[in-house]
Amino acid sequence: MTGPIDRTGLRPRFWERVPMKKLTRQEWEALCDGCGKCCLNKLEDADTGEVVFTRIACRLLDDDTCRCANYACRKSIVPECVVLTPKNIAEIAYWMPASCAYRLVWEGKALYDWHPLVSGDPDSVHRAGMSVKGWTIPEFDVPVEDWEDHVIEEEL
Repeated sequence: MTGPIDRTGLRPRFWERVPMKKLTRQEWEALCDGCGKCCLNKLEDADTGEVVFTRIACRLLDDDTCRCANYACRKSIVPECVVLTPKNIAEIAYWMPASCAYRLVWEGKALYDWHPLVSGDPDSVHRAGMSVKGWTIPEFDVPVEDWEDHVIEEEL
């Protein structure tokens, strides 16, 4: 037994106590802070493996909500979309934002105070300036060969 489930269907502070592979589907989804950073297109150097983020967003990212506009069907619409699971996080974590709750929990680190699970407020990620709200560019507006011109220098 890992603890009672509250009225939201989430066990209290589950991210600190429950192994990722034992999270319920609802708990897994609740780890997402809604920042939208994982939906930014990335460039990876073939020689060094270095990954950099661009301000160019996936065609399905809603810039106002920082959420996928068609989450349930995203993989069929965007075949290159990576569906994160407890089984594949070890291979994927390196290209996820440093502030991502999935990456933090996988690395054994604490969630930030602005994370909605900690703050209790789904908009805290936006107020803290930790989301991509309002500053992305739709991927179809920029040719792929020009994506390098839109690299974000700071670490996400």
